[in-house]
Amino acid sequence: QVQLVESGGGLVQPGGSLRLSCAVSGSIFDITYMGWYRQAPGKQHELVAANTRSGIVRYADSVKGRFTISRDNDKNTLDLQMNDLKPEDTAVYYCMEMRKINSEYEPLRSWGQGTQVTVSS
Repeated sequence: QVQLVESGGGLVQPGGSLRLSCAVSGSIFDITYMGWYRQAPGKQHELVAANTRSGIVRYADSVKGRFTISRDNDKNTLDLQMNDLKPEDTAVYYCMEMRKINSEYEPLRSWGQGTQVTVSS
């Protein structure tokens, strides 16, 4: 069983930056599709960034140009660099192993603890 542990969240002012990290228990090369979801209070889980082991990435329109998803092979982590943060980015962020069916990504596991990101002045 692959285990994923998120970290790096916190409180930041609008326009600030945070870097989230997802520690993978096994080799990250065992996972083809990975991504970061977020869930704001009262909202559904939203996929904000997806990444494949071959380097293909995709972002939600709301974060394009501001967020960057990447794999750190040395540290065996999936990272999310978040720049120019906005109040609407406030949510719990979750790392997830996914599958891709046609053009859609689907989560393969139950949601973990996630990491809280709060953007506020």
